[in-house]
Amino acid sequence: MNGGPLTRILVAGLTALLAVGCGNLATQRDSGPSYSMDARHIPDPVPRHEPRTSAGNPKTYVVLGRRYHVMSSSEGYVERGIASWYGRKFHGRKTSNGETYDMYALTAAHKSLPIPTYARVTNLENGRQVVVRINDRGPFHDNRLIDLSYTAASKLGIVEMGTGLVEVRAITPGEPEPPLQQASVNSAGPNSSTPPVGSGAGDPRLFVQIGAYISRMNAEQVRARLEGEDLPPASVDTTDGGENALYRVRIGPIGSVEEADELAFRVIGLGVGSPRIVVD
Repeated sequence: MNGGPLTRILVAGLTALLAVGCGNLATQRDSGPSYSMDARHIPDPVPRHEPRTSAGNPKTYVVLGRRYHVMSSSEGYVERGIASWYGRKFHGRKTSNGETYDMYALTAAHKSLPIPTYARVTNLENGRQVVVRINDRGPFHDNRLIDLSYTAASKLGIVEMGTGLVEVRAITPGEPEPPLQQASVNSAGPNSSTPPVGSGAGDPRLFVQIGAYISRMNAEQVRARLEGEDLPPASVDTTDGGENALYRVRIGPIGSVEEADELAFRVIGLGVGSPRIVVD
């Protein structure tokens, strides 16, 4: 489900939020402009220092019984996950910090980054990038990382699919960003006239992670509990970290966001671990 302003969740209702198997349900009900537009040449916003707004930045907030924590700083934030988008259905409504949502602007919603935060979002499947200004809260689907404006999603090439595998990297205005690596021209797809720029684009992998454990024995016990269920086989791998290494129980790679949503929902029903979708 695409999330956005906190007020939207009160309207959307609990049922839609729990429909994990319909990961892009709100996108299917939403739409973009009534005319076709090519957003690839719309310039990105230029990051600038802005004070945190008084609205939209509580230390914590609760949506439908779940508590979310707002980060004290965006410095150094990098995370991979699934992006969704929202468009005409919410055009003109208030965002979490009291601004007016504009589907033509390059903005986004995030559950925990300070508002406003500028971030560079990279589509890991085609290498396209966009800079967005985060001014909203959401998405409140368990397995969605960021909710993009229609135009931002269009620049990344994820409007038609409804979701995309992305990396979100916070930008500190005035500080240089890490150097970008040139991706292959073919990763942009046959309809793109501009070679994409990105790091690691073209081959992201999607997993349902059941849990991460300090003890390998605990991880193996969780993996064993999944045996005999009507699920793809789970495996245990180890993060690099020496003494701080974790043993992760994962199912995958998985072929699509929809399949991952359905699988995570089934694991939740078994009451095993704390399943979430991760992108490598």
